[in-house]
Amino acid sequence: MWQPKSNALLRRKLLAWFDGHQRDLPWRKNKTPYRIWISEIMLQQTQVATVIDYYLRFMKRFPNVKKLAAADQAEVLKLWEGLGYYRRARQLHAAAIEIVENRGGVFPETFDEVLSLPGIGRYTAGAILSISQDQRLPILEGNTIRLYARLLGMKSDPRTTANQKVLWEFAESILPRRRCGDFNQSLMEVGNQICKPKQPLCDQCPIASWCPTFVKGWQDVIPARGKKIVYEDLREAVVLLSKKVRGQRKWLVRVCGPDERWTGLWDFPRYKFDGESEIETLAQQLKLNTGFSATLESRGRPIKHAVTKYRIELHCFAATSVSGRLKKQTTETRWATLEQLQELPMSVTGRKIVGRL
Repeated sequence: MWQPKSNALLRRKLLAWFDGHQRDLPWRKNKTPYRIWISEIMLQQTQVATVIDYYLRFMKRFPNVKKLAAADQAEVLKLWEGLGYYRRARQLHAAAIEIVENRGGVFPETFDEVLSLPGIGRYTAGAILSISQDQRLPILEGNTIRLYARLLGMKSDPRTTANQKVLWEFAESILPRRRCGDFNQSLMEVGNQICKPKQPLCDQCPIASWCPTFVKGWQDVIPARGKKIVYEDLREAVVLLSKKVRGQRKWLVRVCGPDERWTGLWDFPRYKFDGESEIETLAQQLKLNTGFSATLESRGRPIKHAVTKYRIELHCFAATSVSGRLKKQTTETRWATLEQLQELPMSVTGRKIVGRL
């Protein structure tokens, strides 16, 4: 059982370790609420090494909240392309607009105000304000859930409602009165760099002597594993429908609607697909949806990828012997040259298909 009398020494050890071992990350310079906000949203479900280049490009184009709010959502999504979980980018843009329209372009500095912004939960609000303003707010995310569970010797699933309550209370109880932002970052850094899910580097941990999981050799059972994700297999097909306009080849693409997987991104006409025996059905779907009749020819090997709980096998078909006229569409649609396709925000698979073109 954790002893509160250990808190003071724990804080000193973690802060001393952080001062000597923290990584040189771009969002740790000039720590304004806006800059920390952008980094925290990007870091959700994404590795630090992946985020760095995206963050630098994003901050160069949108150095402040007013620039971000004034941008077209398509440009925001284009800069986000490849990071995945595009809802984060859409909510980021919506929050920037709200800050400019309702808060005079000034990023809020109270917990409740920050929490009320689109896409921000308890952890993110606490991280933004503790790191940028040194406010005394706890944090709880993937790395610290694992670290706290091990420090508390918590053998049951830390993701349950009851255990989450315990972990939030623990996170709050160990906060120092000063340097809260550095302290919270030290916890995340130890969790990420040392207290790894598998084969943690306990011999390098500054607080190993306080950890019952280390003392009792429970590293392989704490934290308890959550339910394994059950993936659903999907088969889909995109149709590459093109025409020549003044000697330039153009392809038909559309914006994904609000209820679709990649809302706001551009994609080629895409349909459910049950296999090679269903090509005629696919051609019928194309005609019903776009108004074009065509012969469909397979182009290259299927692209396999995973999105949230889905494992998708994506087949590509080129439309030949095309006839008909484009029907009115429910979302924005356009004919785009290869050069124009390079500028549109697309999913990873959409970008791979453009590469094939």
